Amino acid sequence: MISYTLYKNETSSEWVTFVHGAGGSSSIWFKQIRDFQKHFNVLLLDLRGHGNSNEPIKTAFQQKYTFQSIANDVLEVIDHLKIECSHFVGISLGSIVIRQLAEMYPTRVKSMILGGAILKMNFRSQILMRLGNMFKYVLPYLVLYKFFAFVIMPKKNHKNSRLLFINEAKKLYQKEFIKWFKLTAEINPILRWFRQVELDIPTLYVMGEEDYMFLPSVRKVVASHARTAELFVIHNCGHVVNIEQPAIFNEAVIGYIKRSPGV
Repeated sequence: MISYTLYKNETSSEWVTFVHGAGGSSSIWFKQIRDFQKHFNVLLLDLRGHGNSNEPIKTAFQQKYTFQSIANDVLEVIDHLKIECSHFVGISLGSIVIRQLAEMYPTRVKSMILGGAILKMNFRSQILMRLGNMFKYVLPYLVLYKFFAFVIMPKKNHKNSRLLFINEAKKLYQKEFIKWFKLTAEINPILRWFRQVELDIPTLYVMGEEDYMFLPSVRKVVASHARTAELFVIHNCGHVVNIEQPAIFNEAVIGYIKRSPGV
């Protein structure tokens, strides 16, 4: 089982589960824990190979990684904790994991809050993926990761997010990075399906106005999924919205969850 951390709120029955992106860990949510724990029970996860889930990978995670298998890792934890239904908050690639979980087990997902959501790989991101595939066995993974981080988070005000993710990525193994990178081979058909199919689950997209690689596609999806989806754009903010503008992110997300049906 992947590693997890609980922060209980004895006065609430609502759960909020946080899912980080590739190369991160549950530590990226440190600016959310205090505010969210005031209102909800909080569950933080370390996806396979990340954070405290990197110890058992040599024996437990030998198989090929798929978004389905990673979503099942998340399900295993909430089953173990007997959490019937949770709100899910994700960032970057974590947004894909949450959407995959919702496709497979919709009754377990009360709402989805997708920060820095990835719904389409634009031309520049496609080139990045091809370059990564060409050099993933040649260059040290950290060189590739730093390059990607600078392309996705290029501005001066993105520096803290960039450095945090690079420092977290240092804890990965080269083989682990390659396994995650191979997920990009299946990402386009999955994202195409996500754009086409609107789930009957309340969904909030929280995007930075400077997230030039991913914001345009999110705007289009929200317009076509108007029945269930909302978009909240944070000004002067890039891809990693929960780190760059934590106060605004926390207020928007907590307010959205409290407005969700049944809360």
